[in-house]
Amino acid sequence: MKKFILILVLILHNSALAAEKDSLYISQYQNQLQKLSKYEAFFCDACGCAAGNGSSGFESLLNPQFIGIKYFAQHYKAKENLFTQDLTQNQYFNTIQVWGKIPVTQKLSIYGSIPFQFHEKKTLQGDINISGIGDANIIGIYEILKSQNEYHQLNGGFGIKIPLGRFDEKGITGVNPSFQLGTGSWDYQLALSYKFQKNLFALMLNTDYTIKTENKKHYQFGNQWNYAATGFYRLWRNENSILSGKLGLQGEVYDWNKQFAEVIPRTAGSALYGKLGFEVSYKKFSLGSELMLPAYTQLAGGDIEAKSRFSLFINFGI
Repeated sequence: MKKFILILVLILHNSALAAEKDSLYISQYQNQLQKLSKYEAFFCDACGCAAGNGSSGFESLLNPQFIGIKYFAQHYKAKENLFTQDLTQNQYFNTIQVWGKIPVTQKLSIYGSIPFQFHEKKTLQGDINISGIGDANIIGIYEILKSQNEYHQLNGGFGIKIPLGRFDEKGITGVNPSFQLGTGSWDYQLALSYKFQKNLFALMLNTDYTIKTENKKHYQFGNQWNYAATGFYRLWRNENSILSGKLGLQGEVYDWNKQFAEVIPRTAGSALYGKLGFEVSYKKFSLGSELMLPAYTQLAGGDIEAKSRFSLFINFGI
């Protein structure tokens, strides 16, 4: 773990030293980008419980406003039942979502997403599959501060999750209660994002906190805190296209789930991921991908282990 963090810090440090007198942005968008906020927001892609609600966020530097489609996959290992110590059950959480980021004023933008979930877990009794629409998200993002040289920028956000996804009360009896299409609850989110950008290099620091409420079945998933540090470096550019790579860390901390206001044991936990990805654009189109692998995982009291995450998106600038 210490070696992983040390290598990451050295790479980001060397990237900053290697920056030249060029920009991460395509020249044809430069004037427009100077007027629009460049920010990052976080959101929950699945349901909001101890595992399966990974927050991948979006970190596009190439389109300040867009509509697009994103695929997000998560893999976990879980105990088959409470009477064994082995993590034998594979659980796969998959999300395809329509998302967008639209400016309202020069400083205020609105982000929204509507996901479609298709999840699977492989048990000794056979595979179990669920699919359907998930919970929608709406987040307002406000530019709090931007330096005159535009090297520094601070944004804050407030969001709400709308419970469109179906919550199955039977699903909470398993080892992973997050095997759901939705939480069944209205949840609220506070976010803060800092960006430093100079020449070929950019660094984003983000944190957000989600407050989860009790649903109609008297079940309440634990509150969630996400944090991330991501470095971007422009690798290649021509008149119409640009390619950037990114490298970073992302962590998640989950509070206890509750039912009828009583804490449910072995539902809290945390995980830390290393992530590596890229983004490429051509005119108004951008394509990006990201792979996340766990550096540390302690979910549901050790009953669940995070394995990997993968995302792929394509956006169209508007």
